[in-house]
Amino acid sequence: MLRGFEVRFHGRGGQGVVTAARLLVEAAFIEGKWGQSIPMFGAERRGAPVLAFARISSSPIRRHSQIYEPDAVVVLDSKILSLVDVTSGLKPNGLILINSRKSPSEFHFDSFRVGVVDATGIAVDLGLYFAGFPAVNTAMIGALSRVSDIVSINSIVQAIRHDFSGTLAEKNARAASLAYDSVSFLEGGL
Repeated sequence: MLRGFEVRFHGRGGQGVVTAARLLVEAAFIEGKWGQSIPMFGAERRGAPVLAFARISSSPIRRHSQIYEPDAVVVLDSKILSLVDVTSGLKPNGLILINSRKSPSEFHFDSFRVGVVDATGIAVDLGLYFAGFPAVNTAMIGALSRVSDIVSINSIVQAIRHDFSGTLAEKNARAASLAYDSVSFLEGGL
């Protein structure tokens, strides 16, 4: 059984970073797990780098702080890689999941496992936009479900359908499922 899994989300204001963390935790609740979703932002404007965190465990979580040593890092905008050291504090053999059309081998994170998914392409194909920008958050948590086994894709879809309604719910559920099926993964690590 899961003892604890911590995720740090990197993205830009308006990409749904906070919503991604919250939906991941909702999916964990559906499975009877414990979880915390922790947003971290101030007065950032749309497009500024933002963080969010998620903790998931099979037992009650007593720690209430940002995550300094995550098991996984999810990067909603690959341009963040040139601005922020996303590997900071990442546990040895940790997971980095990146929204990109590149292959995992094109990223040089030798001591980590790397996954990539074209979440932007999925969002554009489905017409998923927020304030004029592709909404990639649900695709990214769908891909995370595949490469981490932290929660099932069925629970992710259920959380999305609980949070959104109508066509928006179905488009986001489809984005998560498409990303789950199309994520590329490269085992690296120590």
